[in-house]
Amino acid sequence: MNKHLIFIALTLLSLPLLAQNREPQVIDKVVAVVGKNIVLQSDIENQYLQYRLNGMTGSAQALRCQILEDLLLQKLMLNQAEMDSITVTDDRVEASMNQKLRYFITRMGSQDKLEAYFGKTITEIKDELRVAEKDRMLQEQVQASIMDNVVVTPKEVRTFFRDIPTDSVPMVEPTYEIVQIVKRPPVSIDEKLEVKDRLYQIRKRILDGESSFSTMAVLYSEDPVSARQGGELGLTGKGVWATEFENVAFNLRDGEISDVVETEFGFHIIQLIERKGETINCRHILLTAKVPVESLEKAQLQLDTVAQLIRKGDMTFEEACKKYSDDDTKNNGGYLTNPMTGGNALSLRDLQELESEFDEFKNLSFVISRLGIDEVSDPVPMTTDEKKDAFRLVMVKKKTDAHRANIKDDYSIIQGWALNMKKREALAKWISDKAAKAYIHLDDNFCKCNFLYDWSLQQ
Repeated sequence: MNKHLIFIALTLLSLPLLAQNREPQVIDKVVAVVGKNIVLQSDIENQYLQYRLNGMTGSAQALRCQILEDLLLQKLMLNQAEMDSITVTDDRVEASMNQKLRYFITRMGSQDKLEAYFGKTITEIKDELRVAEKDRMLQEQVQASIMDNVVVTPKEVRTFFRDIPTDSVPMVEPTYEIVQIVKRPPVSIDEKLEVKDRLYQIRKRILDGESSFSTMAVLYSEDPVSARQGGELGLTGKGVWATEFENVAFNLRDGEISDVVETEFGFHIIQLIERKGETINCRHILLTAKVPVESLEKAQLQLDTVAQLIRKGDMTFEEACKKYSDDDTKNNGGYLTNPMTGGNALSLRDLQELESEFDEFKNLSFVISRLGIDEVSDPVPMTTDEKKDAFRLVMVKKKTDAHRANIKDDYSIIQGWALNMKKREALAKWISDKAAKAYIHLDDNFCKCNFLYDWSLQQ
């Protein structure tokens, strides 16, 4: 399917930040105008470099034309947002910017590495991210007005599939339905009490003036991102942190330090730095209670025994899941859900993508690729979504080999294709309508681009 979609275009806002600062600089100039918004040559070159770094092939001019069309779409949406008086609050922008910044720092390893990579100070990076996040939020609201009511009926899905020439029906890659039994060894009461006591001692030293909160965060906090910044989390609105954390943090006074707060991530003490509208900036120190090695070894042995029972036929996997699993998936037979589709089918490519985002999917593609149907794995170490050590058994319940798509076995996949086509048609109609009413001008070097959409260019 054609990936040149609005959803791809909207992710490109952050790409200029990802370009290596050591690359040769281009002489900048305006290459396109959409209403009051401009596209610079440097915008295109930064994204072109990122495309190449990501392994995209094709002629240089064709790639630059594609990038320009993505940017034209962004600017047209911003133009429409202004015409429709769409706004976003500074608090929302600031909260989103800080969240994105924490993500970048995590990926780079430290704030210093982030600054060195971009060749900019953290303040300059924040300024660029702030503009990008505001533009993204405005575009999302315009996107919603275009896409939210686009649906496909079963009849449209069947018509879409019937209209695909027989020799052009796409191949569907192999998919797996995976079930699991998870043992989550509990953290002992003694471990929790020991961690809480350590936090109270740290809190007392801060209150007694022996050290500052930020210094103690650098020295002791187990949140690697905020610890490097003295525990500071940045201005953030509600709905980002754990509920228990927010309930305390949003009720603190400026400078006040909380008692110990327990969340799914561990134990915290929190200090409020400032309150701004509906957002707050605070520091925290996180300590986690570790699962004892003995408990992990016991969980591994328990699962090894369960695996033997299943292999001997003394118990089905489903029965064992209901009896022994500590995970919520026990309620649906242990089936893993594909968060990208909501279904149970997972390809190896899906698993590899999910491994980079979700702890509970890590190493699954390696394990699954070596299992046959109904073959139970040995106990496999894992990290839960609460970042706790655990073990699990996994089994491939069903495997669908690579095949040409058919409406009986692949309805949900075909439905997605049909929906994407309908969204592209809605987007094309919207662009044609709005571009005809907006002032759009291109530099002569891009006038011969073979664009996907009708931009009604005014030269």
